[in-house]
Parts: sequence; structure tokens; C-alpha cells
Amino acid sequence: MTLSNSIMWVSAKPPFSSSFLQNPKPLLPQISCPSLHSQSSLTPTIHCGLRELRVRIDSIKSTQKITEAMKLVAAARVRRAQEAVINGRPFAETLAEVLYDINERLQGEAIDVPLANVRTVKKVALVVITSDRGLCGGFNNLVIKKTQTRIAELKKLGLDVSVISVGKKGNSYFKRRPEISVDRFIEGGLFATTKEAQAIADDVFSLFISEEVDKVELVYSKFVSLVKSQPVIQTLLPLSPRGEVVDGNGNCVDAMEDEFFRLTTKGGKLSVERDSVKKKREGLSPVMEFEQDPVQIIDAMMPLYLNSQILRALQESTASELAARMNAMSNATDNADDLKKTLSNSYNRERQAKITGEILEIVAGAEALKDFE
Repeated sequence: MTLSNSIMWVSAKPPFSSSFLQNPKPLLPQISCPSLHSQSSLTPTIHCGLRELRVRIDSIKSTQKITEAMKLVAAARVRRAQEAVINGRPFAETLAEVLYDINERLQGEAIDVPLANVRTVKKVALVVITSDRGLCGGFNNLVIKKTQTRIAELKKLGLDVSVISVGKKGNSYFKRRPEISVDRFIEGGLFATTKEAQAIADDVFSLFISEEVDKVELVYSKFVSLVKSQPVIQTLLPLSPRGEVVDGNGNCVDAMEDEFFRLTTKGGKLSVERDSVKKKREGLSPVMEFEQDPVQIIDAMMPLYLNSQILRALQESTASELAARMNAMSNATDNADDLKKTLSNSYNRERQAKITGEILEIVAGAEALKDFE
């Protein structure tokens, strides 16, 4: 009898023993085929039955269809969000520059502008903008980490911090952090609207005018491109030159990378000049005369300024979220395709091993019957 070395008999009882007569089926050999699983050392071995492998492959196919659909939806929406960001930047930036110039002209005059008053900072309000949904990679984590770093910097200076959280993901995070004071939780929408921006602006306005806070900053993710977004901190109030907002000890409380003082527009697109804090601009003519009182002009434009800056931050955050989701779903689709190939290879190897084992069992049974005869 010639059998392969990989065949090991389970029993060595003589033929036609009592147990064999009670069970006339021949004792089948136990087969091991290690060479079938070592064809490719790069492919991971998955120890699973054929039925389980089929279920997993079908599950991966369903998941891949979902991620592909989410990728296409995010790609369709991000174009609209990107156009809103690019079209809204010139107005928001020009309005901020005009207000900055008017306020700078009035610095030497005894004029009281409530939203431009520089007070000794005791408490800072952070408007943190996150998304309402997940599945967008590290988008929310980067914004929250930026917020935590800023909170640590302010607390190191001995200042109190209050948070206005915008977005469900940020809300759920800060609700689990009782040590962080949260003034208000706001849920965002699919796309940023002026109504949503006005609600945030009203809350910020009341906090600053009532002197509950002395400085307001925006923390959001700025849209750079479809593959890149950057969490930034932008000073919203007061409207003052960098370095003038200080705490009780005279320390500057502006962020090291404050976005407000390096805004620039070139053809409606964001400039990448990041080495200078204040950009060169023509400004207002020194001989310009205002038909109305400059205070009335600033008081009339400040609500529009607040709304436009918050709306711009919401639009930037929405575009960044959709771009991050598109990239995350694209990566998930590619990973699902790779996993599906790996499972298919494992399924084919298991099926081949099972067929080979059945053939060897048949051959072994035939050889055993020959010996019995």
C-alpha cells in the first residue's frame, strides 16, 4: 500500500475486527495539507470555514457599495460647498479690512465702540465648530485637539474659558467633559445658513456686550483643498490690532497663529502667505471724509461683520468636512476592495484544500479496501 506521508491512520486495528463489523464503513484517514496554505507568505491566513468566508465576502461587498455611495454623495456636495467658500471669502475679508481701517483711524479719538473696546482679559469665549456626523476621518479630532491646546494655553495664563459648541460631535464631546464650561450647545445643519450664523452671532454679541467675556475666538477647520484642511483660531472680538488684547499681567492672549490678521484674497482664493502676520493693503485714503459719524458706520457694520465672519467659518468647516468624508470613504472603498480580494483568495484556498482532501480520502478508502481483500 502506497500512501502519501501526509496521511496518518487514526486506528491500527486489524481488518474485520468487531468494531469494523459493527460499523462496516472503513476508517478514513486524517489528512493534513500544509503546503496548500503556504503558497503565498505575503497573504495573511484566515482560519475560517467556507460558509463564514462567503458571509464575510458578501458583507464586505455590501459595505463597499455603501462607502462608494457615500463617497459620490460627498463629492457632489463638496463642490457646492467649495463654491460657497470661494465666493464668500472676498466679501467677508474686505468687510473685515474696512472695519479694521475705520477702527484704526478712530484709535486716537475719544469714541466708544462697544464691540471694539479692548478690556483687560479675564475670560475668553471659544466658538468651536465641528460636524453633526462622523465618518469623516480625523476632521473632528483635529478641531477638538486644537481647542484643547488653546484651553490649556489660556488656563496657563490664569484665564477662565467658556465654550460655545456648534455641531453634534463637539456637543457630545464637551458634555462628557464637565470640567470645561460650556455656555451653549448648537446643532448645525447640512449647509451653513445666515439664520444659523445669526443665532451664534446673537449669543456672542450678548456675551461680549454684557462683559461676561472679554475676548471671543473662532476655532474651526479652514478649507485649503480637497485633500487638505487646517484647524485654525480666528479672533472675532474685539476688533483690535494684534498684541493689544492682554490679561491682567500684561501678557498677550492672542493665539500664536491667529487667522484674522493674515487674511488675504487673490482672485477669490486664499493666499498661502503665512510668514507675515499683517498683510500689506492700501487701506482707506487719509483725506477721506465720512458723510455719517464713523461710530454710526461701525455700529451699523459690526452686526454684519459678526454674521459674515461666523458664516464664513461655518462654510469653511462644511467644505472641510465634506472633503474629509469624501477622502475617508474613498479610502474605505479601497480597503474593502483589498479585503474582498484577500477573503476571496482564502476562500479559494480553503475550497481547493477541501476538494483535495476529499479526493485523498476516496483514494485512501480504495487502498484500504484492496488491503482488506
